[in-house]
Amino acid sequence: MRKGRLLKDGSVLYTIAPSFGVTFDPYLTRYKKSVENMKNLGYFFIEGKNVFLNDGFFSSNDPKKRAEELMEAFTQQKSDFIFTVGGGEMAIEILPFIDFEKIKKCTPKWVIGFSDITNVIFPLTTITDLMTIYGPCMTSYFNSPLILSSKNTISMLKGEKHFEGYPFYCDKQEEECDPLAPLLLNQKKELIVENFTSPFKGILLGGCLDCLHSLVGTRFDKVKDFTERHRDEKIIFFLENCELSNLEQRRALFQLREASWFDNCSGFLIGRDNRYTYEENPYFFETYQAIRELNLPIIYNCDFGHIPPSLPMMMGATCTVSIKDNNLIMDYQ
Repeated sequence: MRKGRLLKDGSVLYTIAPSFGVTFDPYLTRYKKSVENMKNLGYFFIEGKNVFLNDGFFSSNDPKKRAEELMEAFTQQKSDFIFTVGGGEMAIEILPFIDFEKIKKCTPKWVIGFSDITNVIFPLTTITDLMTIYGPCMTSYFNSPLILSSKNTISMLKGEKHFEGYPFYCDKQEEECDPLAPLLLNQKKELIVENFTSPFKGILLGGCLDCLHSLVGTRFDKVKDFTERHRDEKIIFFLENCELSNLEQRRALFQLREASWFDNCSGFLIGRDNRYTYEENPYFFETYQAIRELNLPIIYNCDFGHIPPSLPMMMGATCTVSIKDNNLIMDYQ
């Protein structure tokens, strides 16, 4: 696997908008404050041409121009890290315009983002063997000092290898009027496990299930090739839901399984569901039937996804997963 360099004082961060741009609040205010905070920490910025645009179909710009911005970020020699500015809906459209062969030859750079950015970083990892981070976009670094998810992401980029989950998370709540309002951590985290008896190990792959099932069967679905290249290691799939119903999730997981994505899997991490809580969902276990039938370890209600705080997940990295005192423990090689 190819890995970007470590974050240090003076590193240059290139921000891009492969899906939404930051054109309205709370994201615009959070982005500006996040950039200010990161500059105060000693980092420099290059902003892509699409960051403040809303000129595409539910996106910052047309697909080709968004892809050009991504390619510029990879080939621009002054930048060290690529931060997406937000998720959205239409990142998948840029895939036909990405030169994956050229990226293979570029100096490896970390690409960071989550939600719809799954459609960018998952193919980057599975096609080019580039490690990426499923973690907070640049609109999430507005706290000073950095806390929780944003703090952990910076620690990961600096080389930290041991991460633990969070004891509390945010219940579903209406958006605060103040874009910079602190998180209300008012719900105690409870992990749910099946077939888990001891730590399991593998290469992390995954992201937002809403996006992943749309890649199946396209020319950008290279999971079989990836698992063949890395056949000496198992895969740990981390999956989280944003908007899919129980039925849609069940069908999506069936689709991934029947496309052979899980043929060399050692276990599953399921993030907190953005649509249903465990307590509210009478079909919780039925939703995951396609992976439960594999009789592999599954840990539900993990600390990642759309309900904060969310651990950054290093896609393409080998990780050992364990549980201690109802807490998710992740140790990277």
